[in-house]
Amino acid sequence: MANKIAIVIPARFGSTRLPGKPLKLIAGKEMLSRVAMIAKSVCDNRTDCTYIVATDDSRIVDFCGTNNVPVAMTAETCQSGTERSWDALGALDFTPELIVNLQGDNPLCPPWFIEELITAWERDPHAQVLTPYIQLSWDELDRLREAKKVTPFSGTTVVVDKESYALAFSKNIIPAIRKEKSLRSKMAQSPAKRHIGLYAYTYSALKEYFTLPVSPYEEFEGLEQMRFLHNNVPVKMVQVDYRGYGSMSGVDSPEDILRAEAMIEKYGEFPL
Repeated sequence: MANKIAIVIPARFGSTRLPGKPLKLIAGKEMLSRVAMIAKSVCDNRTDCTYIVATDDSRIVDFCGTNNVPVAMTAETCQSGTERSWDALGALDFTPELIVNLQGDNPLCPPWFIEELITAWERDPHAQVLTPYIQLSWDELDRLREAKKVTPFSGTTVVVDKESYALAFSKNIIPAIRKEKSLRSKMAQSPAKRHIGLYAYTYSALKEYFTLPVSPYEEFEGLEQMRFLHNNVPVKMVQVDYRGYGSMSGVDSPEDILRAEAMIEKYGEFPL
């Protein structure tokens, strides 16, 4: 079967808080190596999938060459991982039907999250953009509220329609919950859904993204996915769970490296 899925790993060497972060060690392995292993594990289980690192830095190109990781040099003008993912497609010898954007600073992304996005795309011909979420327990909702007292713009929530398409994303916790005390005794989980920043796009949706007008909500909230909703591009939400592993977003600081290492020590490595 011809390749139809490309997992692209944007990896930027420059970082204000953590310079050279793709090559920083996490529990003895370079962060980029960990992310590439996740992508490879997904592709190893399919005949229609490939993966590639997208970077603008020769040091990352050299690292990938030494470690037999596919890599593409992208334009220095790329301003985001989305732009870098699109630019890297020119290095492929095929046009993928689906592009998964797996950020190079996400070394603890469960591989089954990617697999479940692909499965959801295969089952829903209307899905153009796919991204995962977890349903928060009441305890997890409480922790998110506490975290937002310190960092109000960390953590994104989403509300969905009956077909699991996104209605809105926000850095505020949505939906508002009336009569919460009563609901806690009736519902095992809270109504809140936390968005996870992993995306899959059809080729046409990713191409169209760069021509779409910027949404005012994208600018207000700092959420680029609002551009799709504002311009009536359907975003399919895919429910996932961590299967007993701890959750963590991207690694952006030395403290994040310590947190990632603590999680690996506590939960172990993914079964890749």
